[in-house]
Amino acid sequence: MTLTSVAQKYRQQSPLVFCLTNTVVTNFTANVLLASGAAPAMTNLPGEAGPFASVASAVLVNLGTPSTEQLRAMDEAIHGANEAGTPWVLDPVAVGALPVRTDFARKILAQRPTLIRGNASEILALSGRSSTGRGVDAKDTVQAAIEAGRELATDYGSVVAISGAADAIIDATRSVLVHSNGIGLTGITGGGCSLGAICAGMLAVSEDPFEAAIAAHGMYGLAAEKALAISRGPGSFAMAFLDELSAMDPEELQNLRLEEANNA
Repeated sequence: MTLTSVAQKYRQQSPLVFCLTNTVVTNFTANVLLASGAAPAMTNLPGEAGPFASVASAVLVNLGTPSTEQLRAMDEAIHGANEAGTPWVLDPVAVGALPVRTDFARKILAQRPTLIRGNASEILALSGRSSTGRGVDAKDTVQAAIEAGRELATDYGSVVAISGAADAIIDATRSVLVHSNGIGLTGITGGGCSLGAICAGMLAVSEDPFEAAIAAHGMYGLAAEKALAISRGPGSFAMAFLDELSAMDPEELQNLRLEEANNA
């Protein structure tokens, strides 16, 4: 399957992406999923999360604003997803900087997420290495986190996606850098969190999680490049970004700039 065909199936099948995500980005994430062609579902209710995860196409677990109730729901959703064979994404927001979410993220790693998506500092911290992240802000480079990403991929059987100036996609045997100008995404709330949701949707329509992650980052990055070219600031960028996601032709993924990912 090619990247283009993954994106085409995503549009055709409109996967139902169950998002247990943070309160800051819920609305934007739902709009990103709708614009890209998927169907969003946003809930954090224990007692419903497990059954819902078992019928959803994919699940996103985002640790941006965890509450005790949400952590319970996440545990249920992960269990339900694994029992049903539903792919799920772990977005370890601010892991390493804050203790509760760090402990929780390291605990659920044992449940083997299909994909782990974070910035370089989060990936370093999740692997147990030292990092210089400040909350959600990465102070480490993507290249500095590639070896940590490979270790996580090997240990847990996950694909690891590291966001940065060029996004690194890594599994136990392969690695690639996806080049796009996503600088506009750093000026709006939910730029990275919503990418995790699209990754989940792509996982639902592809038999190869590595390829699905590349397709998700490619669609997202190309839309961001086009939105940046026509926007005047963060407000108009956010609107243009949704429009460009909606208008994206899957054939455009043939224009992605890819190269082998190497360590620092």
